[in-house]
Amino acid sequence: MQQELLPLFPLQLVLFPKTPVALHIFEERYKEMIGESMERNQEFGIVLASDQGIVNVGTTAVVDKVVRKYADGRLDLVAVGRRRFEIRQLNDDLAYLRAAVDFFDDEDESGVSAELRSRVVEDYSELLKLGSNSSLLDPDLSGDTSFELAQVISDLNLRQLLLTSRSELERMKQLAAHFPQLLKDRREAARMRQAASTNGHGRRPVELP
Repeated sequence: MQQELLPLFPLQLVLFPKTPVALHIFEERYKEMIGESMERNQEFGIVLASDQGIVNVGTTAVVDKVVRKYADGRLDLVAVGRRRFEIRQLNDDLAYLRAAVDFFDDEDESGVSAELRSRVVEDYSELLKLGSNSSLLDPDLSGDTSFELAQVISDLNLRQLLLTSRSELERMKQLAAHFPQLLKDRREAARMRQAASTNGHGRRPVELP
């Protein structure tokens, strides 16, 4: 039996499994695609788009909640990531891209040590205190957590690398290597904001008449 083609939504973002994303749907082709996905309760694929095209690994999503419907058919909605996939072949018969895909999970079942997990979670918690825009405050530490913890990362290349990895251990190692520099950058940004608010002299700037 031939596999049904997966509708694709190329965006400037990398979606992880089990994580939400807010979307504004305004192009006619994607209004059609999302409308059909909602009507059939089917997944669509979110893939990172660049000037060179789309990457070949993405995450399926389903519409979790429609926040607002506009008179012209535009939609504000929240979708949730589900399964990772790799594109085998693209199809452009419709107004939007579709693809034949292979779904995949992790292949390396090596466990993550308590020390490594604790170190990454500690850095993650500190990043949240510094004003991360992540909505995830309390990841479920009973299972795989790398994708949840990676929500604080904005670098699309690193996010894509994590998404493509088929090892929870390797993803946690990547986070352990990246978080210290990210913490340093966030602390420096916070220090600069504080300095700016006090005119660089430890006190608030004099009010102008």
